[in-house]
Amino acid sequence: MLVVECLDDRGPDLSGPDQEDAHGRVAYSRRRVPSAVGYRDPVRSASTLAALVVGAALVSLAGSASAAESAFRLGVVARGFDDPLDIVAAPGEPRRLYVVEQGGTVRVVERGRVRPGNFLDIRDRTEGGGEQGLLGLAFDPGYAKNRFLYVNYTDRSGDTRVVRYRTNGRRALPGTARQLLRVDQPYSNHNGGDVVFGPDGFLYVGLGDGGAGGDPEGRAQNMSTYLGKMLRLNVRRPGSAPEIVGLGLRNPWRYSFDRATGDLFIGDVGQGSVEEVDYTPRSSPGLENYGWDLYEGSQRFEEGQPGPGQLVFPVFEYGRAGGSCTVVGGYVYRGKARRAERGRYIVGDYCSGFVWSFRVRAGEASGVRREVFRIEGLTSFGEDLAGELYAVSQADGTLYRLT
Repeated sequence: MLVVECLDDRGPDLSGPDQEDAHGRVAYSRRRVPSAVGYRDPVRSASTLAALVVGAALVSLAGSASAAESAFRLGVVARGFDDPLDIVAAPGEPRRLYVVEQGGTVRVVERGRVRPGNFLDIRDRTEGGGEQGLLGLAFDPGYAKNRFLYVNYTDRSGDTRVVRYRTNGRRALPGTARQLLRVDQPYSNHNGGDVVFGPDGFLYVGLGDGGAGGDPEGRAQNMSTYLGKMLRLNVRRPGSAPEIVGLGLRNPWRYSFDRATGDLFIGDVGQGSVEEVDYTPRSSPGLENYGWDLYEGSQRFEEGQPGPGQLVFPVFEYGRAGGSCTVVGGYVYRGKARRAERGRYIVGDYCSGFVWSFRVRAGEASGVRREVFRIEGLTSFGEDLAGELYAVSQADGTLYRLT
């Protein structure tokens, strides 16, 4: 079971059913303001934050009739998964989806049916539980020819490993494992876990700040460690050192590149008050600093000076009202089933099950809308080769399609 710790780490963030009225909103978008360190937002009091939340709710309800007509819907694809955490499509396989299970297995869904057996089984290398286990999967852009895939998991000592496997098209071959990255984890939580190929052909690995609460050793702003960073790996040169392309992350839980623009969206789990989505355009000139642990979202968390890079603030954030607790980053919709929704970014929350969508225009979130459905125990979104969107629930082990 996936558990993300709260402010003082005495209990899980991923708990407690939501009791808020279904029409309530807890989200708002932020305008980034240029400053000497890149971008800056003023620190806000709790009452000011609440006012912004309510204002955003009213804005998002404007034109609600037309919004309801065009909103996404939820449909069941397959059931029976054990702690599903990710959904991935493989190049050259338009009729298959791969579902990652936290305990260390990957299942294949083909034409809506779950294929018997496991496509990948590394249960002898990892142990699922808390925020550990098999956490991410990516297929090589050249998978149709080279049959390479990459996984991110915590080993039995709790440390992060990124490993490449080759498959025979039916299942991964255990003897082909080759380690590309190993990172010591000082605590059991905040492991990140995603692996995603960018439009540049590099593999992106997002790591959390190492765990505990409040980044006690200040790793996220420290460039001498890979923790709290977005890394870029050249998989064509195994053994080459990762490049740090982003810092100031607390626990990036799912990130994606817009397949049309190459822009990067990161869902970064908050400490105790704010959940955030960070946005980096493909045209970004260099190193991005996402602010943690000086900032939680756009709110000041600790005093001090930021590390290197351009300090940026979330394009979208929301509070813990209504039972929300952990952001689950999603995708920009580029499918054909709902043409009016193309260009909208989908994001959700594990605890409340709320799902929002919005567009980014001139670096700002616009048209924020809470979708008409909820997904209890939401752990991940995914997209197929056609750009259609999916989601998985840990609560009921179900793979859904957003239609």
